Amino acid sequence: MTLSAEQVKKFHEDGYLLIENFLSSEEADALQEECHRLVEDMNPEEHNTVFTTLEMKRTSDEYFMTSGDKIRFFFEDGAKDENGELKVNKQLSLNKIGHALHDLSPPFKQVTFSKNIQGIAKSLKMEDPVVCQSMYIFKQPGIGGEVVPHQDSTFLYTDPMKLIGFWMALEDADVQNGCLWFYPGSHKSGLYNNRRMIRNPNQSSEKGGCTIFTADPFNFDDSKFIPVEVKKGGLVVIHGEVVHKSERNSSTRSRHIYTFHAFDQHGTKYSKENWLQPTKELPFPRLYTTES
Repeated sequence: MTLSAEQVKKFHEDGYLLIENFLSSEEADALQEECHRLVEDMNPEEHNTVFTTLEMKRTSDEYFMTSGDKIRFFFEDGAKDENGELKVNKQLSLNKIGHALHDLSPPFKQVTFSKNIQGIAKSLKMEDPVVCQSMYIFKQPGIGGEVVPHQDSTFLYTDPMKLIGFWMALEDADVQNGCLWFYPGSHKSGLYNNRRMIRNPNQSSEKGGCTIFTADPFNFDDSKFIPVEVKKGGLVVIHGEVVHKSERNSSTRSRHIYTFHAFDQHGTKYSKENWLQPTKELPFPRLYTTES
């Protein structure tokens, strides 16, 4: 798959690009089936971390910080009782799975390193991209939480900034069940407030936790955002600096998606302050040379 000149222009103007029918219905179903298998095999007693994106209070415990080369499970707030027992069906208890699906799960690896993904990256002049993380996000019916306005480069910073997200709808994503909303053109202003999430240099400080933010969140004008509804199989390519958000899922339908991030390592320095770091077990794999 090669992007047209018009598509490339739109991506650079808006900071995102919707590509309909990127995955076939069968391909989207296969990723959902793989996810279902992973959750069925998961023992909830071995995974106790809650993930919430409200006000960007990111999970920053050791379980999260060491998840870059593993497949780990993050629960919705309130999914477990005070004794650690699930209050809901296991398949409806999770916020997300991350962060090495792209390497450790063959179905997700096949999609991530597909010729079509490679073609899009080449169309956007990514010379030597590497994949740094991947996630399966559930947006559970009725309880899938809000994700406040943010920029992905806040969390995965490179100098210069060359991060791109690939966001695939495995089910229809609309306003009712929590589709993405974008602030078109907001990527042209860099990081607002120069806000980054970094490893806490002093975890014993009063701020505590494994990560801290370097600045307060920027207050964006809600009227600047537009919803981007995506049919099952659609792909949204996301500039690392474009501001985007999603509302809570107020419907009775789930909104399952698969997403991963890649950055062009050519002439780029990946920050050692980022929460996510490559490991000996899993260096960031190259998008153009990894077997698909």
